[in-house]
Amino acid sequence: MPEAASAPAAPAAIGAAEFDRDTAVVRRAPGVYDIDLSAGWTIINAVNGGYLLAVLGRALADALPHSDPFTISAHYLTASRPGPAVVRTDVVRTGRTLSTGQASLFQYDADGREVERIRVLASYGDLDALPDDVRTTAEPPAIPPMDQCFGPQDGPAPVPGSSAITDRLMLKLDPSTLGWALGSPSGKGEMRAWFGLADGRDADPLSLLLAVDALPPTAFELGLKGWVPTVELTVHVRCRPAPGPLRVSITTRNLAGGFLEEDAEVWDGADRLVAQSRQLARVRLG
Repeated sequence: MPEAASAPAAPAAIGAAEFDRDTAVVRRAPGVYDIDLSAGWTIINAVNGGYLLAVLGRALADALPHSDPFTISAHYLTASRPGPAVVRTDVVRTGRTLSTGQASLFQYDADGREVERIRVLASYGDLDALPDDVRTTAEPPAIPPMDQCFGPQDGPAPVPGSSAITDRLMLKLDPSTLGWALGSPSGKGEMRAWFGLADGRDADPLSLLLAVDALPPTAFELGLKGWVPTVELTVHVRCRPAPGPLRVSITTRNLAGGFLEEDAEVWDGADRLVAQSRQLARVRLG
């Protein structure tokens, strides 16, 4: 008698998923948190900037009286690496509907001295308390159905050590933004994809901080190769996302002096714009 097919694994719950474990911080003292940055969210040896922003966002959610990030701006000062880190937070102001705080993530150099990696300023509130009134000209990105898009598993074998973060994501890229993977970049500076976490965990405000920085760089479609390190990243979280996969659209309109901007929009299954971001990144020319 043939063996019965195993049932598909149930989606991971918010709070009990790999993303939650890998962004969890341990309070050592008021305003001071310890974390071991996971190598699972790296590209080659670089820790992803969106994952790092979620780590700092989680620390601030604990330090502030409000739990939801409304706006968070980060300056990436030095490259982070997997391993121990310390997050130090400071409450700047608290109010009835908004509270503001700042945070920095530190690691240690070869001599045991603290080196600041990222500095963040953020305002938090309660997304569920926001009014339902929406007046917008924004429209969801036109992305083909998921079964007509392509993920990392559909391409050739990755460079060893380069796919740690992609193993933790559900990414299905719009074929019209995949020219770079076929040796024919469009030159348009656009990237669009369906996005989720590989274990099926639904999106929440903290994972939106990852979503805006999880797609391949738009620089690839501009015909450039190599690492595109983030200098500054600002994210606006507009509402709590509905369950299910997200649609992410990123565009670059201007590359000058070795820097480009990336403007991202994140839409949920209810056709709501749930997050927006802009980042400044450095590119290597030539």
